[in-house]
Parts: sequence; C-alpha cells; structure tokens
Amino acid sequence: MKQYNTLDDFQFENKTVLLRVDINCPMSKETLEITDDNRIRQIVPTVREMVDKGAKVVVLAHQGRPGDWDFTDLTQHARHLSKYLGLEVKYVDDIVGETAAAEIKAMPRGSVIMLKNVRELPYEQEKKSMDQHALCELVTVLAPLADYYVNDAFAAAHRSQCSLVGFPVVLPSAVGRLMEKELTALQSVFDDPGHPSVFILGGAKFGDSIKVIERLLKSGTADWVILVGLSANAFLTARGVKLGEPSTKILASELTPETLEAAKQLFKEHGDRILLPFDVAVEVDGQRQDMMVGDLPANVPIYDIGKSSISKFAKVLGPAKTAFMSGPAGLIEKEQFALGTRELMNAMVHSKAFTLIGGGHTVGAAERFGLTEKFSYVSTAGGALETFILGKPLPALEALKNGKKA
Repeated sequence: MKQYNTLDDFQFENKTVLLRVDINCPMSKETLEITDDNRIRQIVPTVREMVDKGAKVVVLAHQGRPGDWDFTDLTQHARHLSKYLGLEVKYVDDIVGETAAAEIKAMPRGSVIMLKNVRELPYEQEKKSMDQHALCELVTVLAPLADYYVNDAFAAAHRSQCSLVGFPVVLPSAVGRLMEKELTALQSVFDDPGHPSVFILGGAKFGDSIKVIERLLKSGTADWVILVGLSANAFLTARGVKLGEPSTKILASELTPETLEAAKQLFKEHGDRILLPFDVAVEVDGQRQDMMVGDLPANVPIYDIGKSSISKFAKVLGPAKTAFMSGPAGLIEKEQFALGTRELMNAMVHSKAFTLIGGGHTVGAAERFGLTEKFSYVSTAGGALETFILGKPLPALEALKNGKKA
C-alpha cells in the first residue's frame, strides 16, 4: 500500500471529507427496492472510522446508468447506511448547487450526508483524462469545500469518471479501508499466491477468459485453471467437441475464428494445466440429466457441469493453498443447476486455502448458499476485478497514485 495514502496518513478532526463509494445495489424491477445491500455494509468501516475521528463525511455515489430502469436517487441507500452506522445519514437531493454547498458548510463534526446520484451529471461518465475531469463543475464546486478526498469504490476503479479521477488532482487523497482490503487480498492471490494455486473461471466473455488464463499460466500464478460455465463450453468447442445447436448458439457472439485459434494455442502450450468438465448437465422434461461430453451433441442447452466433474475438481481444490473463483459453474437461477457452483464453493471453504471469490453473480450465489462468511475474502468488484486480473491499469488507482506522488 506504499503507493497510496491511506486513512492512517490524515488527521480527520473537524475536517470535511469527500468519500466516493460504490453502493450500486441490486434492485427489484417491480418495486425499485434494494434487494441486496452488501455493498453498503462493506463501506461502513471506512465511514465509521472517519466519523469516530471527528470528520464531516460527504458521500458521493451512483445507482444505475441514465436510461436504465434502476437509475434512481439514493434515498434508500442513505437509509440503509444510517441503519448500519447507527447514525442518521442525511440525503441531500443536490450535488453541485447552492443546497449541497449550504448543507456541506453547515455539517457538524462526526456527521454524514449523501449527495444526489453523481451520474445525474451529464459529464460524469465522459471519457476524459484526470486533468480534464479536474476542471469539471463537480470538482471545481465541491473540492474547495473539502479538506480531503477518499476513494473506497474499488468496484468502479476501472472507470475513468469525474468523481473517481478528478478530485485527486486537486485534493489530498487516500484509499478507504474497503479499497485497502480489496487490494491487499487481490495482491496476495495474484502477485504472491500460496501453491498449489487453483483458479476457477466461468462467465460468458470467452475473449477475456483467454487473456486471463494466458496471464495466469504464463506468469506461474496458477498451477491449475478450472474452466466452468460458458467459458468451459467455449473451450470444449475449441477442442473440437460438438455441443449441440442450443449451446453453440448461446456462444455465437464470442466464438470468433480469432478467439477459437487463441484457445487452441493455449491448449497447445498449457493444456496439461487447464481442466475442463468431462460431463455436463442438461434439462430433460424439467429434470436435471447428467451426460458425458463424449455423448454430445445435445439438442438442449448445457446448464451445469456434471457430477463426476464436480468430484474431480473438488479433489484438485483439496490440497490448494490458494483458491479463486469468478463466474458461476452453471445456470444458478435454476436450483438443480446450481449444484456445480455450490459444490465447488463448498470444496473451496473446506480446504485450507486462502479463498477469494469475486463478480456479482458469484458473490450473489455465495450469499444464497450461506457461504459468504466462510471465504477468506469476498470481492465487491466485477469489472474492476476483471481489469486487475488482466494486469491493466485501473484509472481510479492511477489517480490516487499520482496524488500520492504530488
């Protein structure tokens, strides 16, 4: 963490802090009520610490994107945060106007307010440099009212947006405790893992999977890469397995000649360390039916890895010192096809490995199975995690690094 300032580097007594968080929560499409407030719970330690040290905390956050059904205000989010803090978090339906400025100036020490959804600002999501974003109204209006900027939004760190990269140009800035935890956990898994190390990768983005697998294996980070879900189906196709029309159709947008050739090359170079399912589960008359890969193609979609593959993968996880999972193994929305995901997670938490999971669907599955608390670490990130794994720079972190140097 030497590249960044942390909360330990600042004195917060009677100081005003702009705190950027990612509390973009799953919501019910029918009621627009928050259905999972895990991301709100995760920022509580950062807010609590600064409040206890006498800070005035101004929360900046977003929910959804303009035009999407879940693009809402943050009144619910303020209410949920109030509940977990045991302290009223006042929602202010303004962000760069006179009302917001007046509320910030009137804050007593140890108080918290939450401003309007930052994505209501038309320039928030524009692709600009740090210096260009620092000239936006959000920064020029709010920065003079604050002493510090703290970024605790690791889940959004892959985005170069105004509220994420503009403030470190003009304010002393630090990572929050959640960001610090995320970086420490991810660095321990990807930069210095205990061996043997096992990485389980699912998800639907075949092209990204190839890049991740290549990086993990070439660097020696992973001893084994287990492929599940749509990634496994795509690699089976690259191995010449005929899945059947329904499953092939689902993969159509990702199965380009280039990605297939890249997958074949990966098998040629590292095939002995890439594990694919040798049986799969399909739905026949509403029931789960397991079948060997050699018995494909099937005229119904593949919805999960098979029971024999689950058993084999669990044995690989047994002696692991590091185990990571991103992306479910099957169609977890249907109970009979959540088996692969549940059993792989059970194998992880019953091993002696440092265990980490990430990605919205994966974390949601762990919550549903009651396993969240049993993992060594649960990442709040999706896109940022993917970017980190690929070894690409995260704009929000680059901004904080530059702020540290300054």
